[in-house]
Amino acid sequence: MATKNGFRVWDEALERELYTPEEIEENNLQAKLICELIEARQAQEISQRDLEKLSGVTQSAIARLEKGTSSPTLDTLFKVLVPLGKTLSIVPISKGESLL
Repeated sequence: MATKNGFRVWDEALERELYTPEEIEENNLQAKLICELIEARQAQEISQRDLEKLSGVTQSAIARLEKGTSSPTLDTLFKVLVPLGKTLSIVPISKGESLL
């Protein structure tokens, strides 16, 4: 257990106490998707407002997606990813393999 100034701080041990391995894996996967989206947008020097024009998804919805405060539909994800030259794919997972 990690502590700082007498208070417990977030660490992997605390994370394992609060969440199941499946929940941790799901959150990590969502974080990876969000990071990929942000990196693709920034690499192409596209603002959220520009992406709104290209995708038809409002800038506020893009901001919520990038903050991780919304759970977008697949349709919304595709609308945002396609102008960035990205897509989603379904690939097999080997038993015991991490999703990341």
